[in-house]
Amino acid sequence: MKITNQQTRLLWLNSNGLLDIKNKPLNVLQMIKNLGFVQLDSIQNVTRAHHHILWSRNKKYKESMLDNLLLEKNNIFEHFTHDASVLPIDFYPYWNIQFERIKEKIDKSKYYKNILDENGIKNIINRIKEEGPLNTSDFETKIKGEKKMWTRPPHKTTLDYMWNCGVLSTAYRKSFRKYYDLIENIIPTDILNTKIEKEEQINWLCTQALKRMSIASAKEIKNFWDALTIQEVNTWIKNNKENLLEVQWENYEGKYIKSFSFLDITEKLNNLKSSNLKIQIINPFDPTIRDRVRLKNIFDFDYKIEIFVPKSKRKWGYYVYPLLEGSKFIGRIELQANRKDNQLNVLNFWKEDNIQWNNKQQEKLDLELFSFASLVGIKNVNW
Repeated sequence: MKITNQQTRLLWLNSNGLLDIKNKPLNVLQMIKNLGFVQLDSIQNVTRAHHHILWSRNKKYKESMLDNLLLEKNNIFEHFTHDASVLPIDFYPYWNIQFERIKEKIDKSKYYKNILDENGIKNIINRIKEEGPLNTSDFETKIKGEKKMWTRPPHKTTLDYMWNCGVLSTAYRKSFRKYYDLIENIIPTDILNTKIEKEEQINWLCTQALKRMSIASAKEIKNFWDALTIQEVNTWIKNNKENLLEVQWENYEGKYIKSFSFLDITEKLNNLKSSNLKIQIINPFDPTIRDRVRLKNIFDFDYKIEIFVPKSKRKWGYYVYPLLEGSKFIGRIELQANRKDNQLNVLNFWKEDNIQWNNKQQEKLDLELFSFASLVGIKNVNW
């Protein structure tokens, strides 16, 4: 089965909840379930990545809503996919394989050599039992020896270790600062006590990844959660041949890439709507563009975030947002919010080389800028 490039673009945007965002009821938890996870990031250039990702799918979203969802409990939990993320709490029984895998990686990592001993870990657990959720500032251990990049005090390293291994979880955040609590205080008892065999966890992770990607290679299925090995995914494909179709989708060069889909792919393609012709400001950590190779192959759009690139070596800028119009990426924009001065500052703007920029597009971009500014309570856009 062959799928054209335009169909692939629409299918991918639809799979990521960006094809049709008009007048949808707001349900933050359902949005997270639909995506599978939402990546967290601390940089508040305009708003933090997780808020922007959710707002992009429903303009009724407000910054406080995700924090409130975490605080209410029984909705979401935080852990690592390819990076720190929030996931629906009912995914938790299928996440034990990830706790185990990350623990194995950490035990071999040079960055976790200063973990506190058994008594230190017991002390953390006892303090949380007695005092409730604690932040790293509630502990006083110091870095010993030379301070290097990413070096953390022993208590900070130990809290992260316990969090990664599923002993602790995030109770809530204040100004993005994480407060740790015991996992049994965060995850409902019935979910925490649900035991699922490893093979079933693998089956669930592969199935849910492909459902959310619609079409994907074995490597892309593996990379979705970043919790499995390629051998596990290939075995799953082999054991589920009767439930899968081999498809070929057309990339921007007209070449066809082999992938897999579920049997309902024809129905999905027939139900696709035409693309939304609004201009959308896409976050650098949005799931639509996270896989830069897939992004290039589908949309012919090269993108790299340059926050870790020295200023003198940047091609674009520190925090540059892709601009999506319909099913095309048409440009990039560098923005920075000044909440104190009530300004959303446009620092730089670039159109893609093959785009003829016109007044209608400028009007659509201005509407999106004012809408984006309103998310953070800003009324003025300053070019």
